[in-house]
This record gives sequence, structure tokens and C-alpha cells, in this order.
Amino acid sequence: MDSDAGSSVEDALYEFDDDDEYVTFSDIMRAVHQNDPYATELEGSGGENWIQSMSNEDWEDLGRGVSNNTHLKTVSISEGALNDETASFLFRGLTRSSSILELRLHENEIGVAGVRSMVPFLQNTAHLRWLDLDDNNLQSEGFNLLLRALRGSPIKNLSCARCGIRSIEIDINNCFPQHLTFLNLSSNFINADGCHGLAELLQGGGARVSTLLLNKNEIDDDAVAILVDALQNNTSLTALDLKGNDGISDHGMTILLKLVNNVSNIKATLQSNHTLKYIYMDEPSDRNQKIQTNIKMATNINVKNLYSTEAAGREKVIQTQLHSETRAELCHLQDVDHSLFNEIDPLYLPEVFALIGRSHGHGELYDVLSSSIMLLFSTVNVKKCIQQERDYHAAKVAEHRAKAEQLDAKLASMEEAVEGNERDQDNGLRSNKRRRKWWWGLWGGA
Repeated sequence: MDSDAGSSVEDALYEFDDDDEYVTFSDIMRAVHQNDPYATELEGSGGENWIQSMSNEDWEDLGRGVSNNTHLKTVSISEGALNDETASFLFRGLTRSSSILELRLHENEIGVAGVRSMVPFLQNTAHLRWLDLDDNNLQSEGFNLLLRALRGSPIKNLSCARCGIRSIEIDINNCFPQHLTFLNLSSNFINADGCHGLAELLQGGGARVSTLLLNKNEIDDDAVAILVDALQNNTSLTALDLKGNDGISDHGMTILLKLVNNVSNIKATLQSNHTLKYIYMDEPSDRNQKIQTNIKMATNINVKNLYSTEAAGREKVIQTQLHSETRAELCHLQDVDHSLFNEIDPLYLPEVFALIGRSHGHGELYDVLSSSIMLLFSTVNVKKCIQQERDYHAAKVAEHRAKAEQLDAKLASMEEAVEGNERDQDNGLRSNKRRRKWWWGLWGGA
């Protein structure tokens, strides 16, 4: 650490006695009580002499001294230094802090009882941002207790890798830390049942988790489906690590692909997840190479359009729905019918060309375009578009009216022709009658 940023308690204590060969507990306590503004870190591991020599009362004294210190930023006590008993004594003294930002207790033997002893401290720390409990024996009970204890905390980063966690119980409205952005649950035993709890976290309550590490758990396709369902409308998670979960098959990967780019129709593409930027999975095999490539393409679009999910949605439409070969491949991967759409209404062609910057041909898309055009082209002048549509239909009405007038004229002409024929027939009959009368007159006269 730079000198400007502070030093450790161990560095500071050498000011008292440069001739000490070993750091003792008394030295540590002296430095902690000195409250040196430049001593901002307290570090100790199970292999150090001063840790090994501490009694339970010493742990309580250390906790009390840390509570009263106003300059410590980082406290790291790790690698076998603590178990449930020593932790209970440490936190009997350490019940609050006005300065600690990071608490690192990794690689210890802390279980449920140890977590329970931490609760008063966790509920009375005004500035705690990072809590590292990796490689402890929390189990599901201890983790769920931890979440409840942190519900009012400003904590942002929580790491509980390799802690024997299976199930997760989250009441998003009452027990989840609302400021948490980083959650590491790697190398546990979380399966589909455990993912139900995570789903509560991902889909409600204003939680802001942006990074979720679930690598090396028991995640399978069913668990992926639960997570994906929760992520449909999530706008906070940007990174999801699923490496080392052997239960995820090609089907599970396809579910993930559909999450970030659903090609069922344009509306589905626009409503895909445009927030998730990194999905970490095992190296692709020959069989699922195309699936992972298309997941990567979709998440790269999300990265490119970091500040606009709407722009990401439009670009996905351009790159997939308007690209015949890409769409055909995605439809095959997602088991979507690949049928050509009806021709795009010419009314929208200028807007399409303005959006994509080049012509892709327009023999498809109209069926779904007609129902999603306002979502797709959010940059279009809506009033102008409505006016154009009105003018278009008004022109059609005028065209139909002119056609109707032409047909009326034809009907009138036909009616006149019929009337003329009837008059000619009447005249012919009268002429025949006169000729017969004249002939009979001649005959009678003879």
C-alpha cells in the first residue's frame, strides 16, 4: 500500500521498539490503542506467533480496541486464526466500528455460531463495504443468518466461496442488503432448489447485484432456466459466472442464448436482456461452439451499448433479424420456425434504411414489424409517421373513390344502352303493326 494511503498496524508498532524480534500481542494492542492515523490495516494469520499465543480474553480485548479505533480501514484475520469460540470472544468486544471498510476472515473455521456472534458488529458498522468469509463452514444456515444481519448494512461486496452453502432463503423486502453489488458463491453446493432463492434476489425488491459468481456449484439446466426466468426483466446484473457446472448441457446454454437474444420475433429480440454483458462458461466444445459464439455476440452488443439498452435491442435486430444467414442459424439453435415474413410496408422503408445504414433487402419482417415498429424505431418522428400513414390511407381512399366513380359511370352507360335497346324494340313493333294494317287494307280492298 502506498504511504499516502496508510500502513499496517504491524508497521506502526515498530516505532515503539525496533529491537523486537517477534511481534507480540502486546505490541499489536499498543498500536491499536495508539489510534495512529497512518496505521489503517490490521492483519494476522493463524501461523503468526502473536495469534497463536492469544487467549480468549486477548481476543475480546483486541475486539474492544478495534471498536474504539477510528482509523482502521481493513481488518484481516485469516488462515486458521479463528474458530467459532475465538470468533465469539473477538466479536464480544468488536460490536461496532466507525471506520472499518473491509473485514477479511477467509480460511478460518467459522460456522453458524461464529456468524451469530458477528451480528451486533454487522448491524453497527456505518461504513463496511467488503466482507470476505471464503473457506469457512457457514453452511446454508449461517449464510442466511448473515444475509439477515446485513439487511441494513451499506455493504457492497460479499464473498462466501467454499462455505458449504446449499439453499438460500431470501426475503427481498426484509432481509437482503440493498446496496450489495458483488456476490461470490462459487464452489458451494447450490442447485436448482438453491436458485429459487437467488431468483428472488434477481427479480425484485430493488436489489442491485451486478456480479454473481456461481462457478463450481451444482447448477444444471433446470437451475439455468430458473435464473434466466428471473433475469428476463433484470436491469442490474452485468456479469454471471457459471464455469465448472457440469450439469449445464447444450439445452441450458441455448436457454442462456435466448435470454440475451430471443429471435422468435422482433418484439422478443427487443425485449431480450440487454444488461448482461459477461456470461462466463467452460471452454466451448465442438458441439456447443455456435451457441457460445452467438451468446458472446449478443453480450458484446450489450457491452458496446453500455448506456442504452434500447440501442442494444435495435442493433440485435439489425445483426440478427435483418441478416438472413445469422437469423437462420439462430432459429435453428433456438428451435424457432424460420419462415420468411411478408414484405415490409413501403411506409416504413425510409426509417429502416435510416436505422441500418444500408439495404438488407426487404422481402421479410412485415408481420412482426407492424406490431413492434414503435419499439424498434424509437428515433422516428412519431407525429410525422402518423401523418404519413394518414396520408397514405387518405390517398387510398381517394383512389378507391375515383375507382368507384369510374364504375358508376360504366353502370350508367350500361343502363343507357339498355334503355336505348328497349326504345328500338318498341319502335320496331309499331312499324310492324302499321305494315300489317296496310297489307290487310289492300287485301280487303281487293
